[in-house]
Amino acid sequence: MTGSLLQRFWFSFSPEGPGASHRLGCGVTAYSREDARGILQGTVFQGREMPAIAEVIEDVDILALDPKHVRPNMETPTWRGVWFPKGFSFPGDRENPWGDRSCD
Repeated sequence: MTGSLLQRFWFSFSPEGPGASHRLGCGVTAYSREDARGILQGTVFQGREMPAIAEVIEDVDILALDPKHVRPNMETPTWRGVWFPKGFSFPGDRENPWGDRSCD
C-alpha cells in the first residue's frame, strides 16, 4: 500500500470468553482497522479464536494508555505491527510474516 498512512489502533476485548488474558487490550499500527485485525489474528491470536472486540480506538493517543502497565511494556508504535503486548512485532522488514497480505 504505497502512499498509505499508518494509524495506531487500540483494541479492547470482552472480559469474558477466549482472550481474557488480554484484558489490558492490544495496540497495533496498521493501514486500516481491517489490516489491524488481520495482524492481531496472525500474531497475538495465531491458531486460536480472537475474543469479541469491545472497542477499537483509532489514532489512539499513547499518553492516554495505562502509564504503569501498558506504556512501559510496549514496542515502538511507529512501525506496522503489534506494539502491545511485547513479543509479537514483525521481524525484518515489518511485513506480516504469516503471509496474509489481503489488506495490503
